[in-house]
Amino acid sequence: MASYVVGFVLSLATTLTAYFMVTKHWLSGNGLVLTLLSLAVGQFVVQLLFFLHIGRETRPRWKMLMLVLALVFVLIVVLGSIWIMYNLNYRMSPMEMEKYMQRQDGGI
Repeated sequence: MASYVVGFVLSLATTLTAYFMVTKHWLSGNGLVLTLLSLAVGQFVVQLLFFLHIGRETRPRWKMLMLVLALVFVLIVVLGSIWIMYNLNYRMSPMEMEKYMQRQDGGI
């Protein structure tokens, strides 16, 4: 029970730290992004150690295999989302949007 309480307190601390860093503008720019990424990695490690008990089981192979598979899915979703957002931003830049509207009106 003590490990769950410690994990909960650490998870709460990382979440509240990230929240207040953004809302109170303690950092900005790349410093904020790097700090949030490090807090996210810390939160991930806390979740693995205190709630999923990675490293304490007698047969770690299956849990580690499922963890790697979950990480692959997360990477696909995150990198795919970033790629889609970048691609849409590129295609819908003001100049591209103006060209598109002119083509729709028959101007070009």
